[in-house]
Amino acid sequence: MNKATEAPICKTENKVLTAHNDERIDQYYWLNNRENPDVIEYLEKENSYSNLQMKSTDKFQKDLFNELKSRIKEDDQGVPYLYNDYYYWKKFKKGLEYPIYLRKSTENSEEETLLNVNEMASDYDFFNLGDYDISNDNNLMAYSYDTLSRRIYDIKIKNLRTNNLLNETIEKTTGSVVFANDNQTIFYGKKDPQTLRAYQIYIHKIGTDQSKDILIFEEKDETFSCTVYKSKSNKYIIINSSSTVSDEYRLIPADNPLDDPIIFQKRERGLEYSIYHQNHKFYIVTNKDHKNFSVKFCFEENTDKNNWKDIIPGRNEVLIEGLDVFNDFLVVSERKNGLIQLQVRNLKEKTNHYIPFSDPTYVVGTSSNLVMNTTSLRYVYTSLVNSGTVFEYDMLSKKTKVLKQNEIVGGYNQDNYISERIWAEGRDGTKIPMSMVYKKGIKKDGSNPTLLYAYGSYGYSIDPTFSSNRLSLLDRGFIFVIAHIRGGEEMGRNWYEDGKLLKKKNTFFDFIDCSEFLISENYCTKKNLYASGGSAGGLLMGVIINLNPELYNGVLAHVPFVDVVTTMLDESIPLTTGEYDEWGNPNNKEYYDYMKSYSPYDNIKKMDYPNLLVTTGLHDSQVQYWEPAKWVAKIRAQKTDDNLLLLKTNMKAGHGGASGRFEYLKEVALDYAFLFKLENITQ
Repeated sequence: MNKATEAPICKTENKVLTAHNDERIDQYYWLNNRENPDVIEYLEKENSYSNLQMKSTDKFQKDLFNELKSRIKEDDQGVPYLYNDYYYWKKFKKGLEYPIYLRKSTENSEEETLLNVNEMASDYDFFNLGDYDISNDNNLMAYSYDTLSRRIYDIKIKNLRTNNLLNETIEKTTGSVVFANDNQTIFYGKKDPQTLRAYQIYIHKIGTDQSKDILIFEEKDETFSCTVYKSKSNKYIIINSSSTVSDEYRLIPADNPLDDPIIFQKRERGLEYSIYHQNHKFYIVTNKDHKNFSVKFCFEENTDKNNWKDIIPGRNEVLIEGLDVFNDFLVVSERKNGLIQLQVRNLKEKTNHYIPFSDPTYVVGTSSNLVMNTTSLRYVYTSLVNSGTVFEYDMLSKKTKVLKQNEIVGGYNQDNYISERIWAEGRDGTKIPMSMVYKKGIKKDGSNPTLLYAYGSYGYSIDPTFSSNRLSLLDRGFIFVIAHIRGGEEMGRNWYEDGKLLKKKNTFFDFIDCSEFLISENYCTKKNLYASGGSAGGLLMGVIINLNPELYNGVLAHVPFVDVVTTMLDESIPLTTGEYDEWGNPNNKEYYDYMKSYSPYDNIKKMDYPNLLVTTGLHDSQVQYWEPAKWVAKIRAQKTDDNLLLLKTNMKAGHGGASGRFEYLKEVALDYAFLFKLENITQ
C-alpha cells in the first residue's frame, strides 16, 4: 500500500485509570495535551489522511459550497425592533462574512452604524461577537467578542456620539454585559480559568481600571453557573444562578447598582423557576407544583415561594416553556404533543386565546419583544418546508401581518416538498415522534437514502426548523428525519427525565428503534440509512454504532462527547461538575457502572463499523478535542472493515465550528460530500 494512503497509526502509552477498584487502561490518554507537539502532529496527519480520502470530491465540495452559498441572500437585513426610542437591526452585504449592526432614532431616519463586524474580524482567523447592551441615555455601547472560540470574551465600550472606543478593555469575561440605569456602571460575568464555569459577577465603573472592579456575587457551588441580565421593565439587574435541576435569582435595583443583591427565592434542590417583572409584580414559571411547570405571580415585596399564587396550573399534557410579559398581556409558550403553541392572555379582560398554526410539524417562537406598553407581539414561524417568516400579531384585534419572509435565492417552491409527522414504537411501547421532509414524488420502496438526526439530552428539544442547506440533500433524493427521542423535552418533562441519569439508555434505544422503523416501513434500507449528531448527539452516534453498527452505512459525528467516564471523573475539565445531574456522578459506583456500560470509548470492540466522519475543534471548550481524537484512534485499531474512518480537526475553531456567514458552509459541504460519496452521487 502507498504510505501516503495508509491511515495514521496513533502511538499507544498505557495509562491505568482506577475507580471503585475497577481498572481501565487508556492507551491514548496522552492525546490530552494540546501543548504537546506530538499531539498536533497526529491531528495534522489525520487531517491530511481525511483530505486524501476525500480528494476525489474536492471539486464537488467546491461546487457544493457555491451551491449552498448561492441560496443565501447576500444583501439582506433583519426586521428593525424598537428599544428605548431607537430602532435596531443588522444587515449583511454581498461578499462579506459578518453582519453590520445599525440603529436609527424614532425621531429621524438617519442610520447610525454601531458595529461593522467585518472590520472587527479582519485580523483574526476566528471572530464571534457575543453580547451587547446600550446605556439608558443611548450614548454608550458595551459589546463582547471572542477571537479564539473558547467562549471567553473581552468587552469594549464605544461612545456612540463620537464613534470612538473608550480606552479600556474588560478581559476574560463570560460575554454577558449589562448597563445599570446610571449609564456608568456595567455588570459582567467571569469564568473559572480552569473549568470555564461562569461563577462570578462583577461591577465595572466606566473610566476605571478593571483591577478596581467590584465582585458583587460569587457562585461557590461547582454544580451551578451564573449569569446577569436586566429585566424587560428596566427596573432590576437580575443575577441568575442555575444547575441542571435548581434555580436561584437575586435582584439589584437598576437605579442603585451598588446595593446588595436580594435573593428572590433561595435555591432548593429540584425547584426550578424563572422570573419576569411587570409593574409591581413578578410572574414565575416554575415546577413547584407540577413537573410540566405552571405560571404563578407574586408582589415585589414578598417574593419567596410561599407567596406565589397560581395563574395557570400545571397540566399533564402541556409543558410550559416560557413567558413574554407586557403591561396588559401575557404570552405563554407551551408545548403540546411535541409542537409549540402560543397562548395570549389579556390581563385586563381576563380572556385568553391561541394563535392558530396549521403545518403538521413546525416551530414558532416569540422574538425581540422589548416594549412593555404595546398590543403588538412579534414571532418567528418556520417548518421543514417554510423558509421562515417574521410576523407581527395584534393581541387585541387578533390580526396578523407578515414583516419578512426569508428569501431563498434562486427560487424555492415549498409545494415541491412534503413534511410529515410520523411515530415509531419503541421497544418498551413508547411512541416516538419523528419529523420528516422529502421531495415530492419519492416512493416508499427502500431506495431513498435517508439521514436521521437527533440530540436527546439536557431536555433540549430539537425542533423542525427550515434549512436552505438541506435542499442539497433533498434535491438529490435524500429523506431527512429528526427523531424526537427521550432525553429531549418535546413530549413534556417526563420525556426528559426518562432519558437521563440511570434511564439514559432510553435515548439510544429510541434512536435505534426509529432507525429500524424507517427500514421496516421501506423508507430506506440498512445500505442507505445514515445517522448524524453533534456534542451529546455525538455521544448518541458513538453508542448506536457500538450497539447496532449494521443499521447504518455512514455516520456523521460532530464534536462528539464519547469518553464519558474519564471526562465525568475529571473535575478540572470545563463543565464536568455541572453535568452530574444530567449523567450522574461516577464517584458513585452505581453511576460509574451504568456510564461505563454505554460510554462509546469504553465499549469499542473488534467488529465492522459503518463509514464514519468525525469532526472537532482544537479549541473546543465544551467537548475537548482529545475525546474524538482518542475515539477515532481506538476504533481504527479495533475495526475489522475497510470502511472510511475520517477525523477532521479544525485547528482554529472550537465547539461551534468556523465563524462567519459562509465559512461554516465548507464544513457542511464536507459532510454532504461524504454522504454523496457513499451513495455514488457525483454531482
